[in-house]
Amino acid sequence: MNIAITSMYLPSGSKIGVGYQVHYLANELVKRGHRVTVFSQTGTSADSLYEAVIVPSGRRLRTFGFAWNLRRYDFTQFDVLNACGDDWFLWGRPRPRHVHTFMGSCLAEMLHARTLVGKARMGLLALCEATACLLAEEKVAISWNTCRYLPLVKKVIPCGVNMDHFHPGQKSEAPSLLFVGTMHGRKRGAMLLDQFQRVIRPRVPDAEFWAVCEEPVGGEGVRWFGRIPLETLADLYRRAWVFCLPSSYEGFGVPYIEAMASGTPVVATPNVGAREVTQEGRAGRLVRDQDLAEALVEVLTDADLRQRLCEAGLQRAQDFTWDRVCAQYEALYAGRREAEAVRP
Repeated sequence: MNIAITSMYLPSGSKIGVGYQVHYLANELVKRGHRVTVFSQTGTSADSLYEAVIVPSGRRLRTFGFAWNLRRYDFTQFDVLNACGDDWFLWGRPRPRHVHTFMGSCLAEMLHARTLVGKARMGLLALCEATACLLAEEKVAISWNTCRYLPLVKKVIPCGVNMDHFHPGQKSEAPSLLFVGTMHGRKRGAMLLDQFQRVIRPRVPDAEFWAVCEEPVGGEGVRWFGRIPLETLADLYRRAWVFCLPSSYEGFGVPYIEAMASGTPVVATPNVGAREVTQEGRAGRLVRDQDLAEALVEVLTDADLRQRLCEAGLQRAQDFTWDRVCAQYEALYAGRREAEAVRP
């Protein structure tokens, strides 16, 4: 099958998670015998197996510039067009079988944005997102939570995790708490760091807080890693004793499944993404803000509990292998009924 995928982001130009999901999906589809071309604002990476067409996006309002410039290309040479966003302006353009993957909900992002500018931007994108529901023949979301904000979307194919990169390994000598995200906004890394310094570190004196984020952080027991390559990130996942991402909202939460696949227990606040990925806490611990520090102390000091959470997470991670994800996409591309995921 000759497949076109559109995504503004790819790992070669951005650390945004959507780009990595598209990159892995395209590579796996090539491994399964398909020809894949990704239309993006940046090109391929060293490990890319797919072809890439660079779509200009301009200097301002790049998201809209990229979407408009997709009109320049002839997609009829492909068997299927899988748009991972940004296809809103393809009205009137000839297209093959048109699939749209909703990598989250802009409406949900708008509701959880902290600033008026952020709310305005996501609100405008939410209107564009609504047009994609009417434009594409097939619509699929990455989670049932995303479907709540997109009533016309009835199918779910989850995000995937690369088991070649994320797998269990040797843990660090000192108790380690890993956070991957942003310190401010809905990821709430600053809140977690505060609880580490006030509660966790005094209770577990040799504990370390590993922060993978752009904003520099420091303090006793704090190790800041900033931007790091994928190999280093995967190593931190393997070595950490526990992973925590206390987001107020996650449409899915790829870091949760990366931690699970790495054999690292997951502790999270009960945002909708964490609830769905951990199966309401069966594959990890979901705790309220006021109970978060105590739960992390318990996991860091109880080896049996860590082992149980590790085993549950590894089992759950099998639901997100790229082999399973690609099989569902192949069925969707071909119009077979097995593409229809069952609502839990």
